[in-house]
Amino acid sequence: MSLAGINFANKSREELQTMFTKVLQNGMRGLCFSPYLEEQAPGSQISEAQIRNRMELIKPYTKWIRSFSCTDGNELIPRVAHEYGIKTMVGAWLGVNKRINEKEIANAIQIAKEGYADILAVGNEVLYRGDLSEEELLDYILRVKKEAPNMPVGYVDAYYQFENHPKITEACDVILANCYPFWEGCSLEHSFLYMKDMYRRALQIANGKKVIISETGWPNVGEEFYGAEPSTENAIKYFINAQLWSEEDNIDIFYFSSFDEAWKTSDEGDVGAFWGLWDKDGKLKYGK
Repeated sequence: MSLAGINFANKSREELQTMFTKVLQNGMRGLCFSPYLEEQAPGSQISEAQIRNRMELIKPYTKWIRSFSCTDGNELIPRVAHEYGIKTMVGAWLGVNKRINEKEIANAIQIAKEGYADILAVGNEVLYRGDLSEEELLDYILRVKKEAPNMPVGYVDAYYQFENHPKITEACDVILANCYPFWEGCSLEHSFLYMKDMYRRALQIANGKKVIISETGWPNVGEEFYGAEPSTENAIKYFINAQLWSEEDNIDIFYFSSFDEAWKTSDEGDVGAFWGLWDKDGKLKYGK
């Protein structure tokens, strides 16, 4: 199966599910991994047992995972992943609480020194949220680069933030760009070309540095966002397009996300809970 030959026209849901299964079994380059269970949210304590349980479900299908935090048990994720032969982009979550930021940064550096990180991601959409100034974020990035000198270090944000913040772009070893046609109201029909353009824009300002799509995905349930419609069929089509492009054009993508997460509805509305390839109970949503 290749992008050149793909044709979704008149495909039944069953046919799409068969296509999804084939693409998934070929393997993903990367997957965003969050092990929260139904009653949990950021700030909940994550156990090693639940990390292993969730990791067992995804390990046949991905070469890399991306974690989002280095506290509350999330710091165990990289070691467990490496035990399973999975590489890691280790995220240090930064926000307005400087005490928590210090713990996140210290743990990320320690994970790198112990050999369980392959890339360190210092902050996630901090500039987008306005939690830190550019200078505050830059200080954290440079500190991590100094204390983990042999480790590729980057920062995760929407692709256009790297155009808006050239100092951050310059400081990063790798550009970690979130590319979401859905959140820009793009219809599924035009979403693939739109994602490619987002990636192209990141490449243009990367000055030859590697660009990784650190998040992209499509939800299957929820309210329409302008021209972007959540549905099972659209989620399957978007996944297939992204994975085939990743393979054919050698694009590194961390697909969002592993599991449905109910806590995300507080920020994103009902659509926030339905970005996973697996549901909240760990059942694969789209396969046949």
